[in-house]
Amino acid sequence: ILWNGPGYVRHGGECLEGVFPGGGAKVFVGGERVDDPSAGIASPYMAVSTGGPVTVSTSRPMGLGEAEGVLKAAKEAMRESASAYGRLGEAAEAMRTCLAWDTIYEPEGGNVCSTVSRLWNANWGGYVLFCWDTYLSAMMAMPESKELAYSNLIAMTREKTGDGFVPNFGSAGGNKSLDRSQPPVGSLALKEVFRRYREPWVVELLFDDLLGWNRWYARRRRLPNGQMCWGSNPYPARTGRHWEREGVGASFGAALESGLDNSPMYDGVLFDPESSMMLLADVGLTGLYVMDCEALAELARAIGRPESGELAERAELAKDGLEMLWDEGSGMYLNRRVDTGEPSRRISPTNLYSFFSDRVTDGRARRMMDGYFYDESKFFGEYLLPSITRDDPAYKDQEYWRGRIWAPMNLLAYLAMRKKGLSDECRVLAERSENLLLKEWRLHGHVHENYHAETGMGCGVSSSDRFYHWGGLLALVALIDGGYVEGPERPL
Repeated sequence: ILWNGPGYVRHGGECLEGVFPGGGAKVFVGGERVDDPSAGIASPYMAVSTGGPVTVSTSRPMGLGEAEGVLKAAKEAMRESASAYGRLGEAAEAMRTCLAWDTIYEPEGGNVCSTVSRLWNANWGGYVLFCWDTYLSAMMAMPESKELAYSNLIAMTREKTGDGFVPNFGSAGGNKSLDRSQPPVGSLALKEVFRRYREPWVVELLFDDLLGWNRWYARRRRLPNGQMCWGSNPYPARTGRHWEREGVGASFGAALESGLDNSPMYDGVLFDPESSMMLLADVGLTGLYVMDCEALAELARAIGRPESGELAERAELAKDGLEMLWDEGSGMYLNRRVDTGEPSRRISPTNLYSFFSDRVTDGRARRMMDGYFYDESKFFGEYLLPSITRDDPAYKDQEYWRGRIWAPMNLLAYLAMRKKGLSDECRVLAERSENLLLKEWRLHGHVHENYHAETGMGCGVSSSDRFYHWGGLLALVALIDGGYVEGPERPL
């Protein structure tokens, strides 16, 4: 019995029988049976030749013809369900296929959860959940599987540390990143799942943990003026593993907290060991924190909790901080060095997260769209959005977050732009996100971790897993824009 569960397996002649408390199960195998006492398997087994068709069925034997009929009916049902998305059916199928493959049972916590990639789990000792990856996977599951959306939300939130934050990662054996968190998107995912299914119990279950995480960000990563910085807090090693040493209490750990591990935005930025923060007021994090506060406030009102006022105060302070980051000369909200007061000219789609603040004026929004979104020397091109502007010296690297396209950036930039009402730009981003996803899906059946910003290909580098679930967020952007997912304007 898998994972050392109670029970045993026995050979039942024509089947294998699992016997366990409360019942049992039978597994039948059809095909050319082979008697192979030297198969190297110590437990009961049934051996068949793979030189011809083989059937595996539960409860009763199934012949080849019946098995083929079952598979054909299932395939037709899958195609029929994809047709409900109209012209976006192929993108929806790519998203859910990758999500399904990367969904596992995690026996340590007893969770069904969507890990980033099956390959990654083996390297991490059994399973690994990354913070914003897993929360965003709940949003990918949301259109079709309430249960999987809930399970992903719960599994990631359960990884919360004793200091009150959801860590960058949680993996087998209690291995967690106790120095750093990741982008605070749990409230966004919970709000959207609740908006679709309207079941208060899941909000009531997770609200306190997500509220504690929001308070932790204010306590650990906020400047007095409301601007936010990424960070990494030192702590005594507990397991002796690699990520308890690499980058902890240093700039690299802070960059890992951003989720944008090697982004050129953080090249050369100093780290303050006293505050445990990178000395860069970050537009992206500050915008996401506004979103986090407002999403939690909305959820608090929906379940009758009193914290909406507290959250609104923190949101307004973050908006104050964002307004100080507007740079009139460049027409963009810019990251700013805390040590020198100088603005950073290295611009990423995270700068567009400023649209989560309702204080961005229409005039500023137009300058940002015309001067950056539509400018081919900045973001615009056949494939959107590069993770650094095309005129940045690091763009030519096309290595990880140095120029390549990442689906979570597209989704969050899309949602921020949508909040501002930039419907034309949202439509362009949605269409080009869909096209990017389908290029390699049609060629190879791949859904990539990231994509080359010039060729639109994910293959060709070792740092782009070819079946990484959040590549499917490119489809989610298109599905939201096409009206197939409950939009963020619909009130709770």
